[in-house]
Amino acid sequence: MISLVGNLSLDLEPSPHVGGGPYHGARALNRLRVPARIVARCAVADKALLLPGLVRLGSPVRYVEGASTATFAFHYEGDERIMRIEAIGDTWRPEDLPALPPSVSWVHVAPLARGEFPAATLAALARRYRVSFDGQGLVRVPEVGPLRLDDDYDPELLRHLRVLKLGEEEAEAVGDVTRLPVPEVIVTRGSRGSTVYVGGRSEDVPAHALDVDPTGAGDAFCTAYVVARSAGFTPVGAARRATAVVASVLAQGPH
Repeated sequence: MISLVGNLSLDLEPSPHVGGGPYHGARALNRLRVPARIVARCAVADKALLLPGLVRLGSPVRYVEGASTATFAFHYEGDERIMRIEAIGDTWRPEDLPALPPSVSWVHVAPLARGEFPAATLAALARRYRVSFDGQGLVRVPEVGPLRLDDDYDPELLRHLRVLKLGEEEAEAVGDVTRLPVPEVIVTRGSRGSTVYVGGRSEDVPAHALDVDPTGAGDAFCTAYVVARSAGFTPVGAARRATAVVASVLAQGPH
């Protein structure tokens, strides 16, 4: 069994609605029909707005009380989506992590910006689980304003990861991904597929272009990848499986 841990987000466009890694990952779990546990956090004031949409997707949810909700605004310039951070989500300390069922073997950590999951928190998870991590938590600068990426992250974070997923722009911010001390690194490139880096070798995994809103595709990919790895798929096989799941999730239409 796997678990997803992260902050929910309040996405303001086109109208306020739930977002964030736990939500979009749960969309993938809903398609896969596999047991999982979700641990999600947002401000108490936003719980009634954000939590029901997550719960309706079917996976058991543990809510962690928060003080701040990560909030984002979006607009498009041609085909390019421009994101603005309106509020930063809570930081997770080791003591914020609830106990998980003994059957959980993998945990996917889904930060929305750098600083949400410090090295001490990842270390606490890594002592018991194989940890997958979304690269947003390395390179997204945690400040209100237009979204910025840089490589000013704590390298200690990487010591505790089994899997690191980076979007293409995130990989560019990090630099040479082959030098990262993480056993499995996946760089996703949208409709152009992904590249899996394992053991000093890389392999491309193709995808097909879809004329749909790609919001949440990265979170769905991470979740499906971890589910496949926990089931015994190889890293490349898991990436292929995740690619197919993302296509199925996005084909459902707007969330």
